[in-house]
Amino acid sequence: MTVEIRCHATLRDYLPESAKKGIYQYELKGEKNVREVANSLELPVEELHLIIVNGVQKNLDAPIQDGDRIGLFPPVGGG
Repeated sequence: MTVEIRCHATLRDYLPESAKKGIYQYELKGEKNVREVANSLELPVEELHLIIVNGVQKNLDAPIQDGDRIGLFPPVGGG
C-alpha cells in the first residue's frame, strides 16, 4: 500500500531526500499503525505532537490504510 506522509516544521529533516517540501509517498507492506510508520522512517515519536490522518486527529496507534494522508506536527511554540 502507498500512503502520503506530510511532515511539518522540524520533522521535515527526518524524511528521505526524495521527499519534496515535506511530502513523501511511502510504500508499505502489510498492516501498520502510525507508530510503526514513524519508526520505520526513524521519526522521533516523542516529537509527534499532533497526528492527522485524512483530516482527522488520531494517535500513534491509529491503523493506516492504503491511500491515507498522514500529517505529522511537532510541538510548536511562539507568541
